[in-house]
Parts: sequence; C-alpha cells; structure tokens
Amino acid sequence: MIDDDAVGGARSQTDVVIGGIKQMLTSGALVPGSRLPIEKDLATQLGVSRGSLREGVRALATLGVLETRQGDGTYVTALDPGNLLSPLGFLADLQQPAHAADLLAVRRILETESVALAATRLSETELAELEAILAGVDESLQADAEMDLESFIDADTRFHRTIARASGNPPLAAVIDTLVGRTFRARLWRAISHRGSVRETQAEHRAILDELVRRDSERARIRMAVHLLGVEEFSAAHADEDPEAS
Repeated sequence: MIDDDAVGGARSQTDVVIGGIKQMLTSGALVPGSRLPIEKDLATQLGVSRGSLREGVRALATLGVLETRQGDGTYVTALDPGNLLSPLGFLADLQQPAHAADLLAVRRILETESVALAATRLSETELAELEAILAGVDESLQADAEMDLESFIDADTRFHRTIARASGNPPLAAVIDTLVGRTFRARLWRAISHRGSVRETQAEHRAILDELVRRDSERARIRMAVHLLGVEEFSAAHADEDPEAS
C-alpha cells in the first residue's frame, strides 16, 4: 500500500477516514443512529492506522456527524441540520460589527426565498403563531411608546425563525436561524440609534404577514427583501457609529 502522507498532494489518512465514513453514510451502509464497527475492523476496512481513525472520528464528532459514548462505542448522530451547520455560527461570530451588513446581505438573499416557500406551505397554526408575535409587539407599543428594545429584537427573531421553519426546508431554516441570532447586535444598534425603526419594522412585519395570509409568494418575497434591505443599508451606512465596531 502506498503511504498517502508520502505522496505529494495525496489525502492524509485522516482525510481517508472522513471520506470513507462519508461514503458509508451516502451509500446507506450507515444511517442516523448506527453504531460504527469496532475500531480495529473499521481501521482495516478503511486501510488506515487506528491512530488516524481516531483523529478522523474526532473531526467528525466536532462537526456533529458522530458521537462517542463512553464504554458503548461511536454512533452516527441524528444528522440534524442545525448541528451540522453549527460551524457557520462560528464563522459569523468572527465577523466584526463593522461587517454586519455582509451577514445581513446573506440573510436577505436566503430569507426572500424562505418566505416565498412559506407562503404556500405554512399551516394555520403557524400563521396564528406569527400573528401572536406581532400582536404582542402591538400591545407593548400601545402600553409604552419606548418599548424595551431587547424584547422587541427577541420578537423580531421569533418572527423570522418561524417563517424560516415554515418554509419546510430544514437546512435553509437552520442557516437562517444561525444568521438571525448572529445579527442581533446590528439590529439592536439600529433600534437604539433610530428609535423610529421599531414602528417601521413592526409595519414591515405586518405587511409580510398580510402576504403570507394571502398565500402570495411573490409579494411576500418583495416585502421581505425591502424589509431586510433597510436593515442592511442602515448597518452599512452607520457601522462606524457603533461603539463596538472596529
């Protein structure tokens, strides 16, 4: 056998492990909840050392593909999209506040599509959930014109996550869920520096919900694009005013 590590450009043994287990998953030899073969047998099957097998398993565990249970072996996880896409959250966390507009641009692209899907797929229960979120904001604004901003951003987050979930596309919803959480700071800063944005956002949310009630995908897409573009442009124009920006 040729030593992969000795051949220029060849895959390392750890890569062989990752590729081999990936092939076993895509072929159906392993499925969510499956227990991996014992270490000795799997290392022989993949043609790698047991040390390299352990490194590959650790890497896949970090990615949420495998989990090692003490004294019981290694298993394939449920392969939940949210867990598998968690490295995206790490990438988003590394972005400086001054670059928040870049993440918001990605959100805009993804959420205009998710809301179009949701318009034809969401249930009456999900419509009622969206209405309840916005009704809560309406009540807070009527009771106190200076609504608690963190509470408002929390409602904003729940509104967008509910629509993403209603799209019926778990990977898309997982990516949006991650990005919505990571743009909290940018949205809060906009609300702090531009108090009128709370009522503007609420009106835009109401317009989006109206189109969802009508099941109008194209108009819902347009409403969402306009809504998120406003936040994105504000963040780009005022990034240097955020005391945490650098």
